[in-house]
Amino acid sequence: MTGSSTDAQPTVDVVTLGETMALVAATTTGSFTVGAPSRISFGGAETNVAIGLSRLGHATAWIGRLGADPLGQLVNDALRGEGVDVSRVRLETEVPTGLMLREHRTADRVRVSYYRRGLAGSRLAPEDVDAELVQSARCLHLSGITPALSPSAKAAVHRAVELARAAGVLVSFDLNYRAALWSPAEAGAAMGALVEQSDVVYAGEEEATLVVGEGSPDHLAKELAARGPSEVILKLGAAGAYAVIDGAAVSSPGLAVSLIDPVGAGDAFVAGYLSARLDGLAPAERLRRGNVCGAFAVSVSGDWEGLPRRSELATLDGTENVAR
Repeated sequence: MTGSSTDAQPTVDVVTLGETMALVAATTTGSFTVGAPSRISFGGAETNVAIGLSRLGHATAWIGRLGADPLGQLVNDALRGEGVDVSRVRLETEVPTGLMLREHRTADRVRVSYYRRGLAGSRLAPEDVDAELVQSARCLHLSGITPALSPSAKAAVHRAVELARAAGVLVSFDLNYRAALWSPAEAGAAMGALVEQSDVVYAGEEEATLVVGEGSPDHLAKELAARGPSEVILKLGAAGAYAVIDGAAVSSPGLAVSLIDPVGAGDAFVAGYLSARLDGLAPAERLRRGNVCGAFAVSVSGDWEGLPRRSELATLDGTENVAR
């Protein structure tokens, strides 16, 4: 007996895995002081992307570990509220959820302090990776942060990639270098290996040099593409994006918006690009949607709070500041 027409449908559009931490962010400029106002939230490269995709109408799931504590519950509940499948999240009873402290040290300089070593997120391991979930998805998205957290987290990333490639699932990889986690040489080698196993790769210019050395955006993109991925996208901040997709160069300018908070812009871009790709849009339109999502993100405080919903994507197209 043949199965129903829904049997072969993906469980989710995008599966991602990694670390997410609670966040205490100062809401005024300057150092943390006793009694200074702040807000509590959370952030993580992979969950930022998952939320962005979910708001754009795609089914997403996140695999990770959180502490079985109030902050872990806050993160878990908020992700579920954003439509992200958290059924594979493991709650640790032995160690707490990681924490970030963020302050606008000056009007244009953000300082972030991380409390993560040995905590819940770094305990991600290969056994956390649900093979059926990964292999039934349309896309697996990863970042270069996760393999830097611990040997077990690195092994989990490679296990997920192995499963995805065996099933023909698209592998999306954002280099996302964090200098506090490993040296440039260590990062370059580890991320280079993941570039070779990925279909879509994103990087900032400085991140790309860790893998392929110095060069122009065109040189960097082509050198990364020569490692194997069919799509390489360089995130150029306010200047927009430059890509080499299936051998062809494509670029898209950034959008002029007021910068409120730069954190999370790269993740927003990835969410927009992947969304457009899942929708079957042309390369230039993928870059455009990525830039639009990045512009939304930097216009609002927070890692993910400003991410747009699908109905809002055209908001920045007009010249009027007030929509009526």
